[in-house]
Amino acid sequence: MTEQLNIHSHASVAHISLNRPKAIHALTLDMCQSMSEALLCWLADDAIEAVMIDHAEGRGFCAGGDVALLRNSAMEDGGARGREFFHAEYRLNHLLFTYPKPVVAFMDGVTMGGGVGISQPAKFRIATENTKFAMPEGAIGLFPDVGAGHYLPRLPGQTGKFLALTGARLDGAECLWAGLATHYIESEKLAEVKARIIAEPAAIGRILDEFSSEAPQARIAENKRKIDTLFAPGTLEGIIAALQNDDSAWAAKELAAVQAKCPMTAKVALCQFAENADCRDFAANMAMEYRIASRMIMRPDFAEGVRAVLVDKDNNPQWQPSDPADIDDDMVSAIFEDMPEGEEWTPFPEAASA
Repeated sequence: MTEQLNIHSHASVAHISLNRPKAIHALTLDMCQSMSEALLCWLADDAIEAVMIDHAEGRGFCAGGDVALLRNSAMEDGGARGREFFHAEYRLNHLLFTYPKPVVAFMDGVTMGGGVGISQPAKFRIATENTKFAMPEGAIGLFPDVGAGHYLPRLPGQTGKFLALTGARLDGAECLWAGLATHYIESEKLAEVKARIIAEPAAIGRILDEFSSEAPQARIAENKRKIDTLFAPGTLEGIIAALQNDDSAWAAKELAAVQAKCPMTAKVALCQFAENADCRDFAANMAMEYRIASRMIMRPDFAEGVRAVLVDKDNNPQWQPSDPADIDDDMVSAIFEDMPEGEEWTPFPEAASA
């Protein structure tokens, strides 16, 4: 087990606290493997009735994954360590998705990328006034992964496309509105909520309902009509044209957000949404995302995006290609091709197919 996690149990409730505060608890390979090891152990333990996942301290639940490892792997070992990370992370995501015991995820603070992957599979997802939810992968030339190909297309209207292409951040009330959270609870009540769950794990739903507060008005709801209209086209070029043809300040802001992101990321995300319709279950979606991830980290856009956002921090990435029109269907399709024999992603044998 890694020191980057606090893993323990309170009577019949197991508890994982992410403990990497300087990195806002971004997931490392060791963290993914240790979480899975603990979950598999509790899966076989009849004394454990439920699992809670939260963060030990700091301003966020989980800011994502180990981007530095992925970039270094792409530049140093042909992506081998990167693929190892994705394989372990996606196994963890799938294990949580299929977990037969109730899981409660406390999305208190920053919940992005990898943090989305370990919270969205949970039966109970708690948002607070501190929640900042986003899938910002387009800014670094990656793509919305960790199950986003399953979750985002299932959000109301065109909300999923909007989040994938703009990297927009949602607060706790907006997460509740969109269905990304099941409950909205003030952060000052969380310690008591956890104590009550530990005392009465069979009553998790009732306890969460009891402590829930009325969420503020979801700001995104005010723009739902525009989102559903302007993000309805099936192509990136169509969405950009729709935004350009709308003279509202909101459309101008979102157009700038879309055009700042990696064009290949945007096209892959849209294809990912379409391909998900053919995924027979969540495991098939994760296998698809593994193929995408294995190739996206090897493209120049990924190293360039990380450089611009996290290394030099000039926020001026030079995407290749920079014009969506220069990305044809064959280029996108190649990202989705099957992996070589013996290299496909596989779930844990103990995880039920779903």
